[in-house]
This record gives sequence, structure tokens and C-alpha cells, in this order.
Amino acid sequence: DDVELSCSGTVLREISQGKKVAILDLTAGELGTRGNAELRLEEATMAGKILGIEDRRCLHIEDGFFELTKENKLSIIRAVRHYQPEIVLANAIEDRHPDHGRAAKLIYDACFLAGLLKVQSTGFDGKNQDRWRPSAIYNYIQDKAIQADLVVDISPFIDKKMEAIKAFGSQFFNPESNEASSPISGRDFLEYIRARDKSFGRQIGVEYGEGFTVPRTIGTNDLSRLI
Repeated sequence: DDVELSCSGTVLREISQGKKVAILDLTAGELGTRGNAELRLEEATMAGKILGIEDRRCLHIEDGFFELTKENKLSIIRAVRHYQPEIVLANAIEDRHPDHGRAAKLIYDACFLAGLLKVQSTGFDGKNQDRWRPSAIYNYIQDKAIQADLVVDISPFIDKKMEAIKAFGSQFFNPESNEASSPISGRDFLEYIRARDKSFGRQIGVEYGEGFTVPRTIGTNDLSRLI
């Protein structure tokens, strides 16, 4: 649910402009306090339908314990070369959950390596792949408050974003649930998500926004298109 919580408004905006989006889940969330991997997969599928994405794939990297290994980098390289994205939205560079910062580094490394001619990989179909490197990586902001380098206006899409988040019903507040509580299962957590996006929006003079950090300087050839 990281994508839905942190950047699904941006995903919805891009799709509304004719872009195609695929979501790559690195883990199945098998260590999550509530629910289980099978249920999370069902919820992720439903969320993807709400967002209108082209595809969603899980790499089944070990939740909680993955490292920056060659094997894990090659898993992401395979996906990058398969989907050939122009832009990658990746996990927060630092966060309460240690997986998130590691994922950001893992994705950055894999995107770089995917562009090297001598790094060989086979696709999901077993065929050799051509190199591909995204033009940009933007890291969304998750639980930890980080100063955004870029904020995207998601005002028209906030309600649809919340609908996609709520597809992960096992993870959030349910007064009838007998499962253990978690940092995101409190009664006010979804209110916090909306308030956070309102705070980001305020920074650029709109109602709602999503914040990102960037690993390299942003460039433009049209200052009038910045807000």
C-alpha cells in the first residue's frame, strides 16, 4: 500500500493525461501486522483497478530482511527493462520502516545498472533484454516528515486516492477487527493522510499535493509551466 498512501494522486493525474502506469511491489508485505500476503494481493489488485493502472507485479523480495544484493538488483532491472518507464516513483529515501530507505537505494542502483550495456538480464518471458534507463526518479515521502523538493497538485484526485487506499481494508481502522494494532490502523490515520496532502498542497498554493524528493537537480525549458 506504499504507492496508494504516498503517490497515488500523482499516478491518477498522470493517467488522466494519457500516461500508462505500472506498479511494482517489491515484497508481498508478508510481515505486516494485520492481514496476510494473500489478502494483501487481493487488496492490491482492487486498488490497481480503482487507479486504472496498466499492470501490477510483485517481485516477492523478502519482506523486512532484503538487502542490496545482486539478485535483488537484477529482479528490479528485469522489471525496468520490461516496462521501460520514462519516470520511476520510488520509496522514501529515509523512513520509519527500514525497508523503505533500502528500497529507495535498491531502486536507484537498479535503474542505473539497467542502462548499462554489459549488464545482462532475461525478461519475464526468458528472452534476453535490451538496456533501458529511466529519465528521472522521484522519491515519494512516506511516514517520516521530509522536506519536499517537488510537490504535485493532486487536488482533483484526492477522493479517488482515498478510495484506492481504502481498498487495503485489512490495514486500517476496523472496530470489529480482533487483530493487533499497528501504526496505520488507528482511527485517525486516514485523516492524517488527507491532512498531510493538504499541507503539501498549501506549500504550492493548491488544496492537496504529494511531495517528492529528487536525487538530481530538476531542469525545465519553460519556467511558465512551474507553479
